[in-house]
Amino acid sequence: MFKKITLFIFAALTLTDVQAKVKLPHIICDNMILQQKAETRLWGWDKPGKNVLVYVSWSKSKYKVTTDLNGRWLVKVKTPVASYTPLSITFNDGESTTIHNIYSGEVWVCGGQSNMEFPVKGFNNCPNKDYNETVVNASTVHGIYYVKIPSVMSMTPLDDADCKWEQIDINTVSDCSAVGYAFAQVIHKALHIPVGLILANKGGTRVESWLDKDNLKKYTQEPLDSIDMARKFSWDYLRPLLWGNGTFHPILNYTVKGILFYQGSSNVGDPGNQYSERMKLLAEQWRRDFKEGDIPFYFVQIAPYTEGDGNDGISGALLREQQLRAMDIIPNSDLVCTNDLVYPYEYSQIHPCQKEPVGERLAFIALSHNYGIKNIISDSPRYKNMTISNDSCYIRLQNNEGGYSRYEDIEGFEVAGADKIFHKAKASHYWVPGNDQKNETIVVTSSEVQHPVAVRYCFRNFQLGNLKNGGMLPLFPFRTDKW
Repeated sequence: MFKKITLFIFAALTLTDVQAKVKLPHIICDNMILQQKAETRLWGWDKPGKNVLVYVSWSKSKYKVTTDLNGRWLVKVKTPVASYTPLSITFNDGESTTIHNIYSGEVWVCGGQSNMEFPVKGFNNCPNKDYNETVVNASTVHGIYYVKIPSVMSMTPLDDADCKWEQIDINTVSDCSAVGYAFAQVIHKALHIPVGLILANKGGTRVESWLDKDNLKKYTQEPLDSIDMARKFSWDYLRPLLWGNGTFHPILNYTVKGILFYQGSSNVGDPGNQYSERMKLLAEQWRRDFKEGDIPFYFVQIAPYTEGDGNDGISGALLREQQLRAMDIIPNSDLVCTNDLVYPYEYSQIHPCQKEPVGERLAFIALSHNYGIKNIISDSPRYKNMTISNDSCYIRLQNNEGGYSRYEDIEGFEVAGADKIFHKAKASHYWVPGNDQKNETIVVTSSEVQHPVAVRYCFRNFQLGNLKNGGMLPLFPFRTDKW
């Protein structure tokens, strides 16, 4: 009997000792990348009222914090300029815990649905272009790291996720987001500093999947009871709230540079301006929760795809139009056009294989807007205005960046008269001597429309154009009508 009591006391003391030691979230671990030149947040748990000391290898500063009534603590530490010098951090509440091989660099979140989740190795029956070459080339990469947050649903916000930071090399690159990795490669190559990616995404999710309970309750009619959710959405990835709580909330204390977002396919068919307004709501929510001000929010326009109403339907085009509107109403945001990144045979492929250019274009935006590289061309051309004279429509664009990429065989334009029936149109470069490049125009005509009233460019679910600007970035699909 005495032996059993002794063992019980020993077990209780051991448990108390384990609980007393500083506990860190999984994302704070070896190999992590800290946002450079920032007051980065470190946090964890311990016994209530416990003092926790934090020592950093790059400074003589010592940080002290006391846990709250729930045993939580959070402290801000100043991080050094980016470099390849390995760093370490020690946490001490009477017992030390040290994490090693961490670096100061640039940290970006990769959020959204399956086209952001899409790994370098691709999905089943959805290959990634040049996969083998990407794996082989990863053997020369030094300084790119990623952490994959498990796709988890939760009715309540989670504070931790079972994850770890991985260094990109020939053995680990396959599981990284293909778009995220391409983005990181360009940033790394241009700036020569470490880059960290936080992958927090889930295939098939809607924008409502990432909104929090307060926003959903205030601005939507989405079901917030688990039974009602399951009754309305048989596919769990379509359910509101849950993925933000389980997959995104665990990273919100982490200090980041900005957010990359690729999502939209599951919101095709949303009415009016609902999608763009909820995108704005999501950007505001995440900026509020990251507590770093209006951090960059760069996202990707969904690619051409047949959709439920067929290739010639416009449900997907309407969603792309909403994404362009979202860019206009969300401060410090930008949008990547993907109209040229789909092969003709991929009309029914929701995961087109050209992922590297998507990530590169996101990186061009970041380099231009955030890293001071002013001679990078990062913005696609878009519709500005139209004038009509007789049977000709004169289209002016903005973001030409030195003119258009081609004079002949321009594809993707259509013209309609008052009958609202669109016909394939001929488009050509139109230049008036004496005008500067900003006034260059595309003239659009159709022999079947003598009195045109409207022009569309690639404004169908699956329609590929070929007009680009001086930076070889594609023209955003557009329409001049509101039919």
